[in-house]
Amino acid sequence: MSHLTFTLIQTNLHWEDKAANLQMLEEKINSIQHPTQIIVLPEMFNTGFSMKPEELGEDMNGPTVEWMKKIAAEKRLILTGSLMVKDEIVQAGETIPTLQYFNRLIWMLPNGQYGVYDKRHLFAYADEDKHYTAGTKRLIASVNGWKINLMVCYDLRFPVWARQQSNDDEPEFDILIYVANWPERRVHAWKTLLTARAIENQCYLIGVNRTGNDGNSIYHSGNSMVIDAMGEVLYEKEHEEDVFTITLSKEKLEEIRHKLPFLKDGDAFSILP
Repeated sequence: MSHLTFTLIQTNLHWEDKAANLQMLEEKINSIQHPTQIIVLPEMFNTGFSMKPEELGEDMNGPTVEWMKKIAAEKRLILTGSLMVKDEIVQAGETIPTLQYFNRLIWMLPNGQYGVYDKRHLFAYADEDKHYTAGTKRLIASVNGWKINLMVCYDLRFPVWARQQSNDDEPEFDILIYVANWPERRVHAWKTLLTARAIENQCYLIGVNRTGNDGNSIYHSGNSMVIDAMGEVLYEKEHEEDVFTITLSKEKLEEIRHKLPFLKDGDAFSILP
């Protein structure tokens, strides 16, 4: 399919109030006027960027994942965003699983199947690394011939993790998505790095950020963005809540890559766990 339609939901969040956030987001989803295929929510969309996973974390059968399944099935679309998840993991060399907490992005399909991406780069400045376990694997989803690389917030500062790694003539992905709770005080970095990731990977870039003050009185201006492979901003919204739908063209992307075949001159590299 040569086109793919996304809806970005830029919104304030109720601090650590899952029920209120899910109700609010469902109302916003129900308000969407245009046909869409993928809805993108911010990071920790059901709580805000909280460091209380022991109290607020859910397992993969919890109410938030079930809500995502319900919405995706009812609307017949893909729903994505991150939340705090608790999971029992068997460590290498051990047989007994240990309970760990993740800032986990869920890629929920309309049939109830899903993919997961655990945030790789934990924001030590806010002690995220003391409460959550870092992920080790990327998630690149496939939708109607498009490949989508899924990331979370602070991952944006680490270009190697997002870099195209294809060993053949085909790019590894076509769209790079970041879901975030990125403060307004560092919004210049947000906008600059989003643009850089789009240009260096010759891909579309979607960044979905929240608005408003969180429970620590940190203000978020939103500045959710859609950027094309040349770095042109196709959409940006500052300060205000917004529900925005945009259709991306695979033909335009392939035209850019054909005229400017920069990716083939890239350095070969690999990422260690």
